[in-house]
Amino acid sequence: DMSRTVGSPALLIAAWLVTAAMTITGALSYGELAAMMPRAGGQYVYLREALGPLWGFLYGWTLFLVIQTGTIAAVGVAFGKFLGVFFPSVSANHWLWHIAHVPAIPIGPMVLGNMDIGLNTANLAAIVVIILLTLLNTFGVKLGAGVQNVFTSAKVLALLAVVLVGLIARNAAALAANFGPGWENFWVGSGWHTLHPVQVGVGGPTALVGLVTVVAVVQVGSLFSSDAWNNVTFTAGEIENPRRNLPLSLVIGTGSVLLLYVLCNLAYLSVLPMAGSAGATTLAGRGIQFAAQDRVATAVMESAFGSIGAKLMAGAILVSTFGCVNGMLLAGARAHYAMSRDGLFFKSVGKLSARSGVPVNSLWVQCAWTCLLCLSGSYGQLLDYVIFAALMFYLLTVAGLFVLRRTRPDAARPYRAIGYPVLPAIYIALAAWICVVLLRYKPQYTWPGLILVLIGVPVYLVWKRLGTAMSEPGTES
Repeated sequence: DMSRTVGSPALLIAAWLVTAAMTITGALSYGELAAMMPRAGGQYVYLREALGPLWGFLYGWTLFLVIQTGTIAAVGVAFGKFLGVFFPSVSANHWLWHIAHVPAIPIGPMVLGNMDIGLNTANLAAIVVIILLTLLNTFGVKLGAGVQNVFTSAKVLALLAVVLVGLIARNAAALAANFGPGWENFWVGSGWHTLHPVQVGVGGPTALVGLVTVVAVVQVGSLFSSDAWNNVTFTAGEIENPRRNLPLSLVIGTGSVLLLYVLCNLAYLSVLPMAGSAGATTLAGRGIQFAAQDRVATAVMESAFGSIGAKLMAGAILVSTFGCVNGMLLAGARAHYAMSRDGLFFKSVGKLSARSGVPVNSLWVQCAWTCLLCLSGSYGQLLDYVIFAALMFYLLTVAGLFVLRRTRPDAARPYRAIGYPVLPAIYIALAAWICVVLLRYKPQYTWPGLILVLIGVPVYLVWKRLGTAMSEPGTES
């Protein structure tokens, strides 16, 4: 989708470089907050301490409702779909219990609904994996972290393999189309005065936008691919020497992964032409822009190794998605646990297991809601809606760094954000610009997410009132 929008190899790489710069800058800022407040809950705690409990709750509310659980559901179903490469009976079209189809409901520039509710073999595979990994994580953080280390290493190796394939299986026609002599073709369409067509909303008019705006528009894809880098902060209370290890893991982790993402995109450009046609029947004819089901990495591997390459890629994605689900289950439960300890979530979620020392109830509540999202068929749509909300909370958290420098100047800061105040200010400016652009040109992604966050305000007031009433003497039975 990114390649279809920008229409230029240079702008595709530029979009990923912007994402890399923003994410690493954000990680540098989060490093100071993590070292300053190494407690379970991570970003929830930083927002609560810097901007107040309402902002912490709004983040936790959105995180539980869809940011974390919706991502886990989507990744879990992706696991099921790629499992179908090896076991064809595992498919989103193989229904075991089809409950209903919700028709498309157009609302202005947005379209809600258009989803099937029920149990098919693909989301059944997702549910099984989610329950299995939730159970595994109840036995203790060391076991969950051990599984995570194994699968993260496997994912990194898979990305390195794609980069290596790009070097070995370079295609002369693709290199000529994407780079040309003297890199002339690489820069085509990337001039400051070049206008790019962008459809406003679903079925809306087409607007012509400049370079800076189009790069901001496609951040929906690259920022989402890079999301969840903050999850390590949720487990701060269970990390050895968090004041040192959290900032290191944030910066090294985000930097390494984003470097691999940029290299992978260069590998894609070395094997397949960027431009293509949706009606073409060959890999080269479809190009990067119209790779089957937008699976560009699979197309690259298939181009290099034939059908066995597609299966190798499917296997790598199974490993990657399995590890991703495990990591997000492990981390997300800690944020809900921290909310409960503040009286802003179900009381039982705030209890640690006497045997394993992990928030077992939080893990199972998260598991239950995630499984419901798998059945609902709406997780993908919900994810589209909260990309804007997630970016907004990143912006607010980095802004919280300035607030805490002013309100708590004497607080212990084992690590101070590199480049403060310039780099955090640049991050805030870039994130704010992307938010404004997405509100204007991608209303189907932004306004529902914003509304979802705002609904949390009355929920917070009600929950806080109920919590206050329950804590008053004589109100408990």
